[in-house]
Amino acid sequence: MPSVREFLLPDLGEGLTEAEIVRWLVADGDMVAVDQPVVEVETAKATVELPCPYAGVVTRRYGGEGDVLAVGAPLVAVTVEETAAPAGEPRATGSGSVLVGYGTRETPRRRSAPAAVPAAAVPVRPAPVPGSAPAGPAGPVPVVSPLVRQLARRHGLDLRSVPGSGAGGLILRSDVDAAIRRAEREPAGVLPVAAVPGPAHGPHGSDGPEPVRVPLRGRRAAAAAKFSRSRREIPDATCWVEADATALLEARAALARPDGAPIGLLALLARICVAGLARHPQLNASVDTAREEIVRWPATHLGFAAQSARGLTVPVVRDAHLRDTAGLAAELARLTAAARAGTLTPAEVTGGTFTLNNYGVFGVDGSTPILNHPEAAMLGVGRIAEKPWVHEGRLAVRRTVQLSLTFDHRVCDGAEAAGFLRHVADRVERPLRLLEDL
Repeated sequence: MPSVREFLLPDLGEGLTEAEIVRWLVADGDMVAVDQPVVEVETAKATVELPCPYAGVVTRRYGGEGDVLAVGAPLVAVTVEETAAPAGEPRATGSGSVLVGYGTRETPRRRSAPAAVPAAAVPVRPAPVPGSAPAGPAGPVPVVSPLVRQLARRHGLDLRSVPGSGAGGLILRSDVDAAIRRAEREPAGVLPVAAVPGPAHGPHGSDGPEPVRVPLRGRRAAAAAKFSRSRREIPDATCWVEADATALLEARAALARPDGAPIGLLALLARICVAGLARHPQLNASVDTAREEIVRWPATHLGFAAQSARGLTVPVVRDAHLRDTAGLAAELARLTAAARAGTLTPAEVTGGTFTLNNYGVFGVDGSTPILNHPEAAMLGVGRIAEKPWVHEGRLAVRRTVQLSLTFDHRVCDGAEAAGFLRHVADRVERPLRLLEDL
């Protein structure tokens, strides 16, 4: 006999509690097979296609593009032909396991990532931040969920004024409810409020064009929350140096992966960073404000900035210290392709311990980037351009690059940071010196 089965939004892990519908891959009345992708959703960390655990006819889709659904809420209803279960076997309930490592249950439970074990913990005495909690590369990344942002927007509440009581300073719905109640009790102007949609009045009066309002949601909202927290908590500093990259470009032209694919400049820079972090482990670290400790991580999980149609994302090369240059190049290429296709998983964008940011691809020379909280350092690479340069005692035209290191001043002093940056610059100018690091 036919029956209607509801596919519930699965628990996508990493502490995420809801997702936004990006686009439907099926329409009402369509036939679907088991494990056929039916919808693309975006969480605060990744965009994924969800496969349906049932075969049958789609009879209802819950929500349209842009709607936000909570984990465990109905996503799509499918009319299926029931088959009699063998005697003594209970009929399956719930939507089952629909993604590798993910799945909904009768009572959705969150999946916890295994905790990384620090190689060393060095006491530090920073000023404690209210609402902060231990957050390391393997811990939960604090985000503001779409449902919480939606509630705040409805009441004209600026989330920057709301302290988070969740893990790692996460702003919960109860925090927003409490802030709304305080705003109703206190005089106007006590709490900052966001601009409420309405008639726009430009600098030339009410006849000017209305402003364009772009919803801050999904990964953009998560990035905004992370950048804001980084600026609030981390006393960062930046040092930079200009280096002659001519020899590095020549090395790139001479190298290739075993499959014949070229080894890109980013892979060579990644190799140099990994070697530098082995000599300066103070920068492969984060600060645990709750325990007042510097945590130095035993493994290097190298993040790199990648631009996609949905904005900036930072994929992570796991265990970069265990990969050779060809292996780094292959993994960087795979993750870059996934970022552009919007198929990165939550595990592929979390857990970084150091970030490499090649903003030179945008044609700029330098930058002072915001650290990728809770990481303690980021190497920035500007464009490579021809410039008059003194080489071997003579003036010549060389290909030069500006390198900048932004670092958390709590984890090391300027001398240590300069030592790492000088190490990177020396290897850029003399790539053969990487043999010393093997």
